[in-house]
Amino acid sequence: MAINPNRAQDVWKDAGEHVQFTVLKFNRQDPEHEREVFQEFADRSQAIIRSLRIRDAKPETGSQLKVSIGISNAAWDYLFPNAPKPQELTTYTTLKGPKYVMPATDGDLFFHIRASDEAVVYEAQTQFRRVLGEVTTVLDETKGFRYFEGRAIIGFIDGTEAPAIEDSADYALVGDEDPTFENGSYAFAQKWLHNMPVWNHLKTEDQEKAVGREKFSDYELADEDKFKNAHNVASKYDIDGVEQKIVRMNVPYSAPAAGETGTYFIGYSRYWSVTKGMLQNMLDQSDYLLTFSELLTGQLFFIPSRDLLAEMADGEFK
Repeated sequence: MAINPNRAQDVWKDAGEHVQFTVLKFNRQDPEHEREVFQEFADRSQAIIRSLRIRDAKPETGSQLKVSIGISNAAWDYLFPNAPKPQELTTYTTLKGPKYVMPATDGDLFFHIRASDEAVVYEAQTQFRRVLGEVTTVLDETKGFRYFEGRAIIGFIDGTEAPAIEDSADYALVGDEDPTFENGSYAFAQKWLHNMPVWNHLKTEDQEKAVGREKFSDYELADEDKFKNAHNVASKYDIDGVEQKIVRMNVPYSAPAAGETGTYFIGYSRYWSVTKGMLQNMLDQSDYLLTFSELLTGQLFFIPSRDLLAEMADGEFK
């Protein structure tokens, strides 16, 4: 088999107008029952998505609903203790650098839901919860939104370093190096809280040096004009001189009256080792973005192909 994006879940760069990230944990009270509920969810979730795409379809655009469902290493061991496992699926542990850390947090299931209509996001999450509610606890629920021009909340164009849509599959989807899990993806989810007054107090020229690009045009600065720990320098990861890429999105979220504003980062990759290398580089070089940010969560999930989800639903994956 070859990589086939049509068999994958929605692991592409399309942040959507309205976004929801949800992390759940199994109650771990009755493994057999909770496994049966998950099998029902693996089946029903795909029917829910198909139904909502019909309900949401617009004559000019069709439906904009996109959903990714992920399973952590701990949940994999709980649900499928005797089944094979993706080669690079592991439990994410806290990464450390000379000044900063990227903490690890708990989680079993992960949803990334986005659409052009908040009602569609709401309905998808609500129906998912109808199936899983009795056997899971919500650990985090974060509502994101599309900022002006699709920019990150710090005001810069998001995702310039990510591969183009037509090239994304080779970077986002597992290939024949792990045939059982082909067309799956490794998803790393991380929630940042920013001190926006500190960031906004910086002059635009200093913000540009911190990111490595011009703020308005997105034009990349010359290396000598960037801070040594500029974000697009610190997050770069090479193997044998070849720059590695992942599909990445930085989704703004905010409770503005409470003064809480941040970024929910989601990175989809063919290889977890590539994402991990990028994160470690950011720490080792004290990425400038870390200087005004607090990292709240971090967890690795595997996004099964739709074919594998169907096997899970049928009880064929054991």
